[in-house]
Amino acid sequence: MTEMSNTRSTAQEAQGASRSRFWRLMRYIPLIAPLLLWAVPCWVLLHTGQRWPLPVTLAGTAFFALGLAGMPFAMARGHGRRQQDRAAIVGDTLLGGSWVLFTWSVLLGVPLRLVLTVAGVGDGQGRARIVTWTVLCVAAVLLAWGYAEARRVPRVRRLDVPLPRLGAGLDGTRVVLITDTHYGPLDRARWSARVCETVNSLEADLVCHTGDIADGTAERRRAQAAPLGTVRATRALVYVTGNHEYYSEAQGWVDLMDELGWEPLRNRHLLLERGGDTLVVAGVDDVTAESSGLAGHRAHLAGALQGTDPDLPVLLLAHQPKFVDRAAAHGIDLQLSGHTHGGQIWPFHHLVRLDQPTVAGLSHHGARTLLYTSRGTGFWGPPFRVFAPSEITLLVLRSPERSTSP
Repeated sequence: MTEMSNTRSTAQEAQGASRSRFWRLMRYIPLIAPLLLWAVPCWVLLHTGQRWPLPVTLAGTAFFALGLAGMPFAMARGHGRRQQDRAAIVGDTLLGGSWVLFTWSVLLGVPLRLVLTVAGVGDGQGRARIVTWTVLCVAAVLLAWGYAEARRVPRVRRLDVPLPRLGAGLDGTRVVLITDTHYGPLDRARWSARVCETVNSLEADLVCHTGDIADGTAERRRAQAAPLGTVRATRALVYVTGNHEYYSEAQGWVDLMDELGWEPLRNRHLLLERGGDTLVVAGVDDVTAESSGLAGHRAHLAGALQGTDPDLPVLLLAHQPKFVDRAAAHGIDLQLSGHTHGGQIWPFHHLVRLDQPTVAGLSHHGARTLLYTSRGTGFWGPPFRVFAPSEITLLVLRSPERSTSP
């Protein structure tokens, strides 16, 4: 027993050290990322033997230089103290576009140049220009497609989730999960209304929103969030805070969701009963809540479960997947989370994995705990989704003893 405890302690220390290194690295990202995002594609597309006419070279270099200078400026004005929506839209769009150009300049441009060289296709200038046009075309197609993917109403993802402790009376319980709607600088009030219509069409027993409602205060984004007041469920609408609420007066969002008919599960629970069986539905504040300085805001799982029967199955709402370590330690049956956006723009999911145990989908943790991580219903920042589609999730809870009722 002691050896197992020591092994677990060593593993946890190693994981903690890894995350600590990750966050130390993240401190430098804002300094070096813009330079890499703009300088690398500039070099690959303009200055590796293409020999473009001088006006083309100068204009292209000026474009990348303006992007390098303009993106951080627009991001600061859009997401800093000024909160200027137009600047945020410009900065976010430049961020997404530069990420796609950087990614495909490296992952496609460099190997393609090598393949063309080995195959003996053309001369050096011809090969370099083929690389440039190929990367530009791929980036343009992906950005156009990614924009359409980000702005559309998410497709519904349906899956059955078996819970061994779920009573037969609760078999077939329909849980709809939306998360990370991120109402923001781009007005998405109509999109929000269509999302809510889709949710209502699923005839859910329980509808959950696991945070990151918006970027901006409740007062500022009220019009986009208002359609959430039209959502219907046979049992309950429940909500927990995400980290972005704590950038934008979180208590205002808690109050607005309560006003719209959603029950904020701030380290609380409710009981969902059907057919003589009971499911505990609990929720916790986001893990960043305590550092926000707001009185009473923190992630407190023991408080959320206080007074519950330990033999009852528990469905937990927690914004970030990494809360699953605590959930598994408490024997939670199913945790629902968002936060990751599935990476949003490929291959950003590899960076997400440095901070979160999962990026998307259903996963097992500990002896009993299941975690479902949604790719998110909206998008944050760059209005693009590339190989990481948004979703509205319908989870049908299944008991080992199926009910005879439909």
